[in-house]
Amino acid sequence: MKKLYLFFLAAVAIVIVFVLNHKDEDKQNQAIYVATNGSDENVGTKSKPYRTLKKAASEAKAGTTVFIRQGNYHEKLVVKHSGTNSRPITFKAYNKEKVILSGKNLEDVEGDTALVTINNKNYVTISGLTIQDLSTDIADETVMGIYVTGSSSHITIENNHVQRIETDAVDGNGHGIAIYGTGTMKDIHILNNTLEDLKLGASESLVLNGNIDGFKVENNTVRRSDNIGIDLIGYEGTSQDKKVDYVRNGIVKNNIVYEISSYGNPAYGEDYAAGGIYVDGGKNITIEKNTVYKSDIGIEATSEHAKKYADNIKIINNIIYENFYTGISIGGYDEDRGGTINSTISQNILFRNDTKGLDGGQLLLQYDTKNNVIERNVFTAGPSRIFISNYFTTNQKNKLQKNVFHKEKGETGIWIWKEEEYTSFPKFQKASKSDEKSSYIDPKYQNANKYDFRLKEDSPARKIVY
Repeated sequence: MKKLYLFFLAAVAIVIVFVLNHKDEDKQNQAIYVATNGSDENVGTKSKPYRTLKKAASEAKAGTTVFIRQGNYHEKLVVKHSGTNSRPITFKAYNKEKVILSGKNLEDVEGDTALVTINNKNYVTISGLTIQDLSTDIADETVMGIYVTGSSSHITIENNHVQRIETDAVDGNGHGIAIYGTGTMKDIHILNNTLEDLKLGASESLVLNGNIDGFKVENNTVRRSDNIGIDLIGYEGTSQDKKVDYVRNGIVKNNIVYEISSYGNPAYGEDYAAGGIYVDGGKNITIEKNTVYKSDIGIEATSEHAKKYADNIKIINNIIYENFYTGISIGGYDEDRGGTINSTISQNILFRNDTKGLDGGQLLLQYDTKNNVIERNVFTAGPSRIFISNYFTTNQKNKLQKNVFHKEKGETGIWIWKEEEYTSFPKFQKASKSDEKSSYIDPKYQNANKYDFRLKEDSPARKIVY
């Protein structure tokens, strides 16, 4: 009887502990509401919401979802706490209502100014917000829509709309979304956002910079901005640890990038220098199934720092058309830069790039490119008629195989290889050591005039490319 009684007490104790833990978990996995007609004296429920994002952020501990009701919020959101793997913190628009964080009333100050800041926080999601109208005239102020820095990890930025972030200073800087790994960052997800109408000075629309190991940049639209669209950067001194001061081990996929040009930007004058997607010193990065058009450079991979490289970059199955300078560029733009090594450019459609006649062609090989594979791409020349442009002799052990160059009636193609110009495909093929399966033929697009670059069933290029 005594044993049965003790067993009963033990069972009751287990139940009590479970209930208390469950209640504690419920308390931590809670919802907080913010509304423009709320009050910070309220309790933060749906019927009695807080008024400010500042108050909500101070109360949002691990396991909290902050639901922001529709309206204009003329304040910054600074995330105060970290979540955990099982209890993340989320700030999101309630039921897809239109929530606007506006910087219109913020005064110009020197230093970093962002409408959303995450600094040394983990397991945080920002979702469904419109972030807009932050501008400056001060050269020493960097304006940003969303800014993630420090050792922040397991961060998701999704379904947001970032627009009209502007620097009007001649030497100014601005970003739509900026992820700066000054410490160690891991597991960064930038998904389904729209960034547009940004004035960036010498900076970028969407950037990952520094010690970032593991990321996804997927399904974003980046458009109508006056500098680089998506940038993955290394070796700028961002990280406290120089050995890991570069972005690595990530994917850039299914993004649409267009009308990205530095022409007229005070930092660049009349240069067409902005890449739609740019790897500047990154490593082990895949750029796949993106569409880039009407920008200065479609996709670029190199390093701007001498003796540093974009390494193991896979540029695969992208559609790149009607860009102003070139379709894909690898290698440094002069001998004081780094280069591109051990990378793959494969199964891309490069269609009528170099629209400004700047001799960049469809593929531009610049300074210090080696051990790269260029294969199974389809090239259609633009107005310059240049397919491949390579004005540097520092082109070592790059393999060209199974590429298709579009032969058009009444038009002559041009290939520039190690400073020599060729108008004969067999001579270029021999000079570049292109394999026998590379061809100069009509690839037979489905309907290139309507930007349908699929190859017809009877296309002779299908067997080569696929």
